[in-house]
Amino acid sequence: MVAPLANVAERRAYGKSCRKVLHSVDQCHWKAPRSRPDPVELLVSASRDRMPRLLPIKWARMAASPFGFFRGAVPLMAADLASLPTTGITVQICGDAHLRNLGAFASPTGALVFDINDFDETISGPWEWDVKRLAASLVLGGREAGQSDGACKEAVKSFVAEYRMSVHHCSGLTVLGLARYSVYRHMEAGPIPELLKKARRATPEHTLEKLTRSGKGGRRFKEEKPLLTAVSGKTRRAVLTALGSYRDTLSRERRHFLERYHPVDVAFKVVGTGSVGTHDYVILCFGNGSEDPLFLQMKEEPPSAYAPYLKAHVPRHQGERVVQGQRLMQAQSDIFLGWTKMDGRDYLVRQLADHKAVIDAEDLRGSGLMAYAKMCGEVLGKGHARSGDACVLDGYCGDAEKLGNAIAEFAVAYAAQSTADYELFTRAVKKGRLAIAKGAD
Repeated sequence: MVAPLANVAERRAYGKSCRKVLHSVDQCHWKAPRSRPDPVELLVSASRDRMPRLLPIKWARMAASPFGFFRGAVPLMAADLASLPTTGITVQICGDAHLRNLGAFASPTGALVFDINDFDETISGPWEWDVKRLAASLVLGGREAGQSDGACKEAVKSFVAEYRMSVHHCSGLTVLGLARYSVYRHMEAGPIPELLKKARRATPEHTLEKLTRSGKGGRRFKEEKPLLTAVSGKTRRAVLTALGSYRDTLSRERRHFLERYHPVDVAFKVVGTGSVGTHDYVILCFGNGSEDPLFLQMKEEPPSAYAPYLKAHVPRHQGERVVQGQRLMQAQSDIFLGWTKMDGRDYLVRQLADHKAVIDAEDLRGSGLMAYAKMCGEVLGKGHARSGDACVLDGYCGDAEKLGNAIAEFAVAYAAQSTADYELFTRAVKKGRLAIAKGAD
């Protein structure tokens, strides 16, 4: 990478020179290497540190559809991406960039924003890894919504075009302008308005009704085994103790407001697809009376699936890795975002379901896929521009359609690979190699 103080023209020129390392048209290639491991064995191996009793839930969610499999198969795609040449241009990557890991949530001011909202796999890495994963998800998610491969390819091309324009726009901003920049341009298009309506309804009060019940001691979590379960007194005390060091990761004014809330209950919650099997706790708190609930999530963070393939600095704390990566890529982050440690494990702490909403398959029907793809492109471009050198990235991407055409070809090819892996996976389930749980949703 060139020196950070090189002028804009030199940085763009450097980015353009990276086309000699990997031309944009060559971003299309995908062919499984001969040394590619068995997909099922790799996924089982990657889950060896997870809670065995919960893995049947993970496998069931992955067996639901090719896109469900894709969501849970980050370790597999990380290995595949690492087998491909890259430009050498690095940014902070989301690591698990797919169309359901972007969504709406409440900003620190309470206004709803749309951005990337999952950073479990975040790490400093090649920008194209995020682009290729999100592009493949548009094909798999589009198919699930009933879209043709032709429509999916066009959506990917639009996604890349918006990504390029977003990076170009950001490369012309002042440093402070880029630090403050949020995406609003597509907020009134396609499925986004409906997504925002869902986010407005996802209040702490709504979560209170959904996850708790009234009792003699007031509101407490209700058990919905195996997805939401009570914890022992020992675990409850350990979680609440861990919140003490978490508070130290917040700024003073945010700690001031957090301390106005009093925790009353703790439960274990199964979340997501890729995260199933990790330790995840939810804490119910009340502030200004029983009508003022706050839900915190304390989520275990193992190392990023990309870490074995990158010469990145090993973080001292995986929860801190996630927080710092999120803050780099997002203009506005959860005010209670922090990290802690418990029983030798690293945890992220954040608000649970604070006006959060994600896209559904039915939202991607008709023109919805194309509109959503454009939003994804602008948001991902902004995240990469914030965390890397927008001028270098802009120099590589340029203004031609070659990159979009190449990524679209890759996306269809990798979607075919992922679908074939899904079929291997479901055969392993049918043969009893992997146990799946009922009621895993």
